[in-house]
Formats: sequence, C-alpha cells, structure tokens
Amino acid sequence: MSVLRAFIAIELPATIQDAIQKQTTRLRAALGDDLIRWIPSHNIHLTLKFLGDIAPSHVDFLKQMLARETEAFAPFDVQISGLGCFPSSKRPRVIWTGLHAPAVLASIHRNMEAATARLGYEKEERPFSPHLTIGRVKQNPSTADLQKIRLAVESTQLGSIGTARVDSMVLFRSDLKPTGAVYTKLFSAKFKPDPTALQRTAIPGEDSRDAA
Repeated sequence: MSVLRAFIAIELPATIQDAIQKQTTRLRAALGDDLIRWIPSHNIHLTLKFLGDIAPSHVDFLKQMLARETEAFAPFDVQISGLGCFPSSKRPRVIWTGLHAPAVLASIHRNMEAATARLGYEKEERPFSPHLTIGRVKQNPSTADLQKIRLAVESTQLGSIGTARVDSMVLFRSDLKPTGAVYTKLFSAKFKPDPTALQRTAIPGEDSRDAA
C-alpha cells in the first residue's frame, strides 16, 4: 500500500517568509549553497508534529483530530527574531530564526502530541523548542566548515523580523524531490475566535437616538 509523508504545522504569512529571506540574505551569501541547503522562503513554517510516512486512510482521522483540537484555542500572535543553530553553534546541523510565542503554543503542542499518540503515532521525546528552520548543514562538514558556519551565524545580527497572527493549524503532505521538498496543504483547521475580543455592534432594543 502506498504511503505519504506528512506533518502538522503552523503556516506563516508570505510577508513574514519574505522578511526572513531578506534579513538573512547576507548570511546566505557568506555561507553559500555548498555548505548549507537553504529552505525556500515559501517553505518556512513552524512544525508542531512530524508524522512521517502515513497511510492515506489516516488522513481523514487526522483531519477530524485537527478540527476537534483547534476548537480549544483562540488565535494568537508570535514574534520572529534572532538567529541560532541546533544542536549548538559548535556543532551546527540546523540554522534557525527564533520564534517567541505565548504559553498557549506549548499547550497546543502538548495537545498535538497527546492526540496523535492516541491515533498511534510515536511521541516526540525531545523538548519542544519553537523555531523556524532556514537551512540545514550538508553531510560530512569539515572542522573548517563548522568553524565558518559558527562565525557567520554569531556575527549576524538579526533583530525583530515581524509579528505573525496564528489562526490555524495545517496538515501538510511532503514530497521529496531532487530540487527539494514540495509541500501540499491537505487540510487547514482554524482556531476558535475569542468571543471576549469581539466588538459589540448593537444592543437589542436600543434606540439609536438615545445613543447620540
């Protein structure tokens, strides 16, 4: 039976993706494409749960789960700023920009882990560290390469890139191509708006003349 590679993520507005691309231009130029496999700006996202290879028949279960889980949360804002490496600047494997979010994001991640575990997916043991991957170090870098990456990242000052409104979670399909990954949106579930944030537009029975 055929399978598809999938993950659950928060999608970023194109304006934020473009801003990340613009503010990391000098870093990309300094390191080039031989050392780093850079993520195209339109593919930059916040992964909440990597599912791996799944059966197509599981897609409907995942859609139902997302629709159910998003009802427990309201939209919120995240700030994008800063730059770093995983697992460390001395042993860089991933280059990322920082993402600063309210505590609700950690709650959403915990719920995703629990909900997908109930569907039979393995739990992630590593602690949740919100970030946006912008590049991956290619295999077998030399000591000199690692030093070059560390110095380039540490010398790059990346301030506030912008603020993004998060109002949904997305189930993506990922197809690995020779030119890089191609992401296809399979389903999007919106968070439930906070009713206390809605503006009162009228009071039943109120005469407009009394409000003048």
